[in-house]
Amino acid sequence: MLFRLLRLILILALVISAPPSFEAMAQALGQGSAGLITDQQKVIQGLTAKTDDLEKKIQQDGEDDASLVDIRLQLEDLSRAALTSALAFRSRLTDINNRIEVLGPPPAAGQPQEPDIVTGERQALASEKAEINAVVAAAQNLSIRINGLIDKIGNMRSALFRNLLTKRYVLSDALSPQVFSDAQEEYANFYKAVSSWLSFAFKFKFQAILAATFVALGLALVLLVGGRRLFGRVFEADPSNEDPSYLSRLSVAFWSTLLPTLAVGSFLGSTIFFFNYYNVLRGDIGLFLNALATAIGVIFCVNRLTNAALEPRLPNWRLIPVETGPARWLVRLSTAMAVVISVNTFLSVVNDKMGSPLSLTIARSFVATIVVGIILILMAMLRPFKARDGSWRPWPAWLRYLALALGLFTIIAALLGYIGLALFVSLQVVVTGTALITAYIGFLSARAIGEEGAFANTSVGRWLSTNSSYEDTALDQLGLVVSIAINLLIVLVFLPLILLMWGFQPGDIQAWAYKLATGINIGSVTISVTGILSGIIVFIIGYFLTRWFQGWLDGSVMARGKVDTGVRNSIRLAVGYAGVALAGLVGISAAGIDLSSLALVAGALSLGIGFGLQNVVSNFVSGLILLAERPFKVGDWIVAGDVSGTVKKISVRATEIETFQRQSVILPNSNLINNAVGNWTHRNKLGRLDIKVGVAYGSDVKQVHAILLEIARGHPMVLKNPEPFVLFSNFGPAALEFEIRVFLADVMNGNIVQNDVRFAVLEKFSDQHIEIPSTPRAVIETKHAKAWPTDDDKIEADFAEQEQAKADAAAEAKRAAKPRKSRKPDPD
Repeated sequence: MLFRLLRLILILALVISAPPSFEAMAQALGQGSAGLITDQQKVIQGLTAKTDDLEKKIQQDGEDDASLVDIRLQLEDLSRAALTSALAFRSRLTDINNRIEVLGPPPAAGQPQEPDIVTGERQALASEKAEINAVVAAAQNLSIRINGLIDKIGNMRSALFRNLLTKRYVLSDALSPQVFSDAQEEYANFYKAVSSWLSFAFKFKFQAILAATFVALGLALVLLVGGRRLFGRVFEADPSNEDPSYLSRLSVAFWSTLLPTLAVGSFLGSTIFFFNYYNVLRGDIGLFLNALATAIGVIFCVNRLTNAALEPRLPNWRLIPVETGPARWLVRLSTAMAVVISVNTFLSVVNDKMGSPLSLTIARSFVATIVVGIILILMAMLRPFKARDGSWRPWPAWLRYLALALGLFTIIAALLGYIGLALFVSLQVVVTGTALITAYIGFLSARAIGEEGAFANTSVGRWLSTNSSYEDTALDQLGLVVSIAINLLIVLVFLPLILLMWGFQPGDIQAWAYKLATGINIGSVTISVTGILSGIIVFIIGYFLTRWFQGWLDGSVMARGKVDTGVRNSIRLAVGYAGVALAGLVGISAAGIDLSSLALVAGALSLGIGFGLQNVVSNFVSGLILLAERPFKVGDWIVAGDVSGTVKKISVRATEIETFQRQSVILPNSNLINNAVGNWTHRNKLGRLDIKVGVAYGSDVKQVHAILLEIARGHPMVLKNPEPFVLFSNFGPAALEFEIRVFLADVMNGNIVQNDVRFAVLEKFSDQHIEIPSTPRAVIETKHAKAWPTDDDKIEADFAEQEQAKADAAAEAKRAAKPRKSRKPDPD
């Protein structure tokens, strides 16, 4: 109650203080919203009218699969437009809901009345919200209706495809003599149409025809010649190479098929494009020319593929180890099959456009499928391999039976009247089989290039090795990248072709590509390939920008400023870690991943990270402390426990120390933070050396002191200030002990100074006959073991003789020790 009273007082204060501006603001917002509502209502009305027209068109073109696909694409555009119209009110609805929440609910009965202006604003907001909700509901209903039409189109297309494969035709009419007269009439009409167009084109469009043809031919030549220059040896087989590698054969077969086919396809496609651009083609002639170009492309591709894989002229370059005679027959039969299917496809377009009788269409398809079936059976019956004894061997059983099954199935289906099914199988055998074989050869070539050391043996790899500084490891990694690129190229080129051959329309591929690019919904998760690629590209750009900035900052800024090496290393590492982290965050955001959704995952993993990775986290934090406090830097001489050496690298997890034996020791940063670490070169390289010297008792200690002090002062590396000092340190058990204490500007030269001083001490003491005592060594006598006897029989006999003598002696002593019995005297 108190809260409501305070809110009422606040509203009254605002109204009293600025009523004109408040009313003006509410009026302006209402007018802006009204205009938005009016505009979106007009948009939805237009979308509804277009939807009605497309629904009528669905009923009219329900038998044309391509037309249905085009209608579906238009409906999908309308659906997206309707959703966009509904989303246009999102920000306004948010403002209205926030404003209503601020105003609060109307006062209940018995409570003080609110001002009229507040009541009026609440009613205006509620009315505006109702109007917006009505427009949004209309847009949503329209989107639902459009989705229903899209589902209907999908069902209609499925029914058309099933009808195409399962429809049975009566062959009696198709095989009647009337078919021949219909064919002659059809040919006459086709010839008349083409001749009339040719006369028109050469009379009025001759220059345009020449220009279009030459431009298309130039594009094809550029592609062909450029491909030859770029790929060189992998374009054509080298007859002089008697033993080409498997990778070379794969590459030649793949590229010698793909590049000429692309060149021919670009010539045909660009010719038709420029003919349309210059208005050379009529509607019917355009269809005929498109069908003819497709037929020529298929025949050329099949012929190139079979020649590249079988190489009838060069047995050493064959991918399949068949004999020369069967290889020629396989090329001829494959090309004949492609010719039959292509001619049939071209004639089907002509029949559809010319309105040919159904009997003629059935007869044409029947003959084509029978011929294809016979060719498949002939291929299966070939014996392409020769055994060692000279006998001919057939194909492997699975391949032979598969070809026989396809050939018999096509013939039987055609004889039973299922012309559509037989024609579909024939078309897939030729076109899809060609595409799959070419793609398979490409995959094998990519896998061979990606193997270790294979890319360096190619012509491109040898050229890079000669003309660049790439090492074998870099070339091997580059070969892996090339392998991945070839695989992607094959998928992007051949997957759409195969889908088109299986009855899908270009509109289907376009719709799938759009969904794949904009996002695929899996539950509540949206996966966008475009977003993921964008995120990866953004991260890579950020990563390389960070590395470039690190190098520029270190080499151009800090190096010119004579910044200490340790400081430069710390700043460079900090900039690197910050830049990579920033690039990762920007890349994740560019990929469309909501970072707030990772909060739950991070919270769930925090406990496990705390226990399982506590050492890693401890080392990471210790590394940050080392980089910030800098108790030592790169190049310092430190002593950490038993490890003594020069600091080479400080990272966030561990520090690399190189000992004076050139051993690299990796110490975790937590050890360097928690334990004592000695740094000889912390602030400067000034340091003191202590060299111990012992002399014999009885020596003149004053003379020894003077000699040692003279030696210390005479060394060039010893500082004069602080001056050297000689300490008489102790009366030792075997010597009088002295210490030479000298200071060096660079303590890293300590070993050199110690070495020089000790040599000088020995030389001076020898000249002055001063003795350096040494601890006497204990003399250890070495006991030599008795030699192992060499005559075992003699030793055994001597041992038996000694034992026998001992036994006799013991028996004799026993008898001697035995008391004698005394004889009793005779009785008197």
